[in-house]
Amino acid sequence: VLQGYAAEMDNPLMAHLIPPELQNKKDILFGNMEEIYHFHNRIFLRELETYVEYPELVGRCFLDQMEDFQIYEKYCQNKPRSESLWRQFSDSVFFQECQRKLDHKLSLDSYLLKPVQRITKYQLLLKEMLKYSKNCEGAEDLQEALTSILGILKAVNDSMHQIAITGYDGNLNELGKLLMQGSFNVWTDHKKGHTKVKDLARFKPMQRHLFLHEKAVLFCKKREENGEGYEKAPSYSYKHSLNMAAVGITENVKGDAKKFEIWYNAREEVYIVQAPTPEVKATWVNEIRKVLT
Repeated sequence: VLQGYAAEMDNPLMAHLIPPELQNKKDILFGNMEEIYHFHNRIFLRELETYVEYPELVGRCFLDQMEDFQIYEKYCQNKPRSESLWRQFSDSVFFQECQRKLDHKLSLDSYLLKPVQRITKYQLLLKEMLKYSKNCEGAEDLQEALTSILGILKAVNDSMHQIAITGYDGNLNELGKLLMQGSFNVWTDHKKGHTKVKDLARFKPMQRHLFLHEKAVLFCKKREENGEGYEKAPSYSYKHSLNMAAVGITENVKGDAKKFEIWYNAREEVYIVQAPTPEVKATWVNEIRKVLT
């Protein structure tokens, strides 16, 4: 892909086949695929090869390189832009010509999906290895490697949702790390509100997608998906946010193990949040508690 497509975009002999709007868009189309390729080719593959005789010790390879695996996050974040560009120009003569020369059965987009599939496959491979390495040396490393890869997958998944937020004025990066994101039923109970409004608010929940950052929690409304592929990815319109410095939580709400409260400015605003399951609630309450303490 790098030699037969990406390099060809810079080949003067192919220039006449490239639509003008596609020129200089190589970085968008291929993201940091080259970086991923070099990491595997020069570093990771060589490390793996040193353990050919001792597969149970392979966990160490992953742990030593865990920081490098974050290059996948960058690749996945760019993927929606890459896909939308591909859709505009997929039938261009340039791509057809490259595919013909390479004698590929599949078009470029199938190969651009490979890194996304690869990072998800690692956790399956590690799980499988763990199954057969229960009591041997290296099992702890394998377990730790699995946990770390799952952490990277969660970060990739969270960031894919985060880049779909629309209508937020500030810079999301200033809110600190994104810790959790998910969909909830939310009821509001505002001190300042008119009593009628307050009573109404108790019954009909709003569907809100929450993004918990280190410095703020964002409430967004999920807009429904349409289209295909990454176009199907939902988008979230920003509604409001609460600064974590002024937030408090009540962990248990009478009568429902899935509900907790997030309140603001000494209970001036109260949000009753209902998680899909008690487990999800527990994870969120834990994370919020960590931020608050």
